[in-house]
Amino acid sequence: MPRVSLVPASYVFLRRSGAVLLQLRHNTGYMDGYWTAGAAGHIELGETAVDAAIRESREELGVIVEPAGLKASTVMQRTDGTAEPREQRVDWFFTCDSWTGEPQILEPHKCAELAWFDLDALPERMPDYERLALEAIRSGCASSLLSFGF
Repeated sequence: MPRVSLVPASYVFLRRSGAVLLQLRHNTGYMDGYWTAGAAGHIELGETAVDAAIRESREELGVIVEPAGLKASTVMQRTDGTAEPREQRVDWFFTCDSWTGEPQILEPHKCAELAWFDLDALPERMPDYERLALEAIRSGCASSLLSFGF
């Protein structure tokens, strides 16, 4: 049996007044036209999941997030759901209720819009695995371990 390629990523959901900040992806070739976490990205070699969450928040939204401001809400192991997936992913989902700066689009070539959505009124077009993570957050599940695509 071939070894599994594992791709780690961190996701940050900024929260304000019961809503989460999402970005509308475009021009990336993956999930274009879908609403996704305000900040997210692959964990680089030598980074922790927290380090990546802080970096992505700064690079994509221009906000400063302190490690103490991040709350690990969910870790998800997922595949594409096929009989022979080409890779597996491990995603760390964080919520953040305090940051410095006003979120803005710093990667306009990848993000068409930022918007706040109530957890009870999420947009229809969003990745199913991110919806699952937000449902765990909405239900108050602390540090959930989730699987998707198996």
